[in-house]
Amino acid sequence: MSSGIEIRAAHFPGRPPIDAYGNGGFRFADMSHRGSIFCLPSGVHGWDVVEGQALTMDLFKQVLAETKDIEFLLVGTGLSIRPLPAELKTALRAANVSSDPMSTGAAVRTYNVMLAESRAVAAALIAV
Repeated sequence: MSSGIEIRAAHFPGRPPIDAYGNGGFRFADMSHRGSIFCLPSGVHGWDVVEGQALTMDLFKQVLAETKDIEFLLVGTGLSIRPLPAELKTALRAANVSSDPMSTGAAVRTYNVMLAESRAVAAALIAV
């Protein structure tokens, strides 16, 4: 017997390219997700961040847990480019991960190209 609706954290266990972005979300793998996302080696995960929110080290815990499989982290910071926290850049550098903040649109396009080239790329994308 069913116990009702089960709410789970958003997760797609694959590495699909991003087909579209905008209107507050993303489309990939014939699905859509409202809100921000991480595109990591373990799959696409929902990310509880909104445009304009302060970027803190704590928001990137999931990325830092997977650095052994990441060489490049693209951070789509929304409509405009914002710098990453210095402590995050230091932690990523210590794990041999290059990081690059850019607008979300540029990050999506760059992620798709690097993914097609089979690069060890990850992305943290703030929905616009």
